[in-house]
Amino acid sequence: MPVAVQAVPFLVALMIAGLVLGFTLGSWGVVPIVLLALFVMFFFRDPERLPPEEEGLVVSPADGRVTEIRRAPEGTRVSVFLSLLDCHINRAPVSGVVREARHTPGRFHPAWQVRASSENERNHLIIRAEAGDYGVTQVAGVLARRIVCTVRPGDVVRRGERIGLIRFGSRTDLLLPPGLEPLVTTGDRVRGGVTVMAREAAVEAAGPASRAGARVPA
Repeated sequence: MPVAVQAVPFLVALMIAGLVLGFTLGSWGVVPIVLLALFVMFFFRDPERLPPEEEGLVVSPADGRVTEIRRAPEGTRVSVFLSLLDCHINRAPVSGVVREARHTPGRFHPAWQVRASSENERNHLIIRAEAGDYGVTQVAGVLARRIVCTVRPGDVVRRGERIGLIRFGSRTDLLLPPGLEPLVTTGDRVRGGVTVMAREAAVEAAGPASRAGARVPA
């Protein structure tokens, strides 16, 4: 299983700690370090994903459980909570061009709380696709104190492509354009880059109003 490059600093620190403890305490001192290293590799796992090939599909930007679906005039927000056991790689829900990447400092409420989307530290992306603008917001949580975004405005991304990760428990919000209904419900388990969250055909049928830019609901 491939491991994300963001795991390297942790693994190096654990290797140094293992050498020190092994020298001072013997082989038993290395055991907890090995266990921690295995957890780090598990957490930062970076599996290859094959997104569905059918045109017009919108895939999940993260692994986890759907905790909230909120409809508003600006579009529908689907929130996915990632536990410590979920893969924390974030992926592009659609193919398009990154129109905006905005980091907002904030608090660190538990990521499953509703207020986390508007009060926590977060990084918001807007990806422009043929059917409209899609928002992807990486939200930090109690343990997640580091958001990594690997794309910038002007970058071209493909559906299912890696766009970043969040360290140690978090939440990822997907904002669908107005008129586009999600195909998932609260409580569903989803896989980043694989689970179909919506179909763009619904936006095409909704008319020009559905192409309004995505904005983050309060």
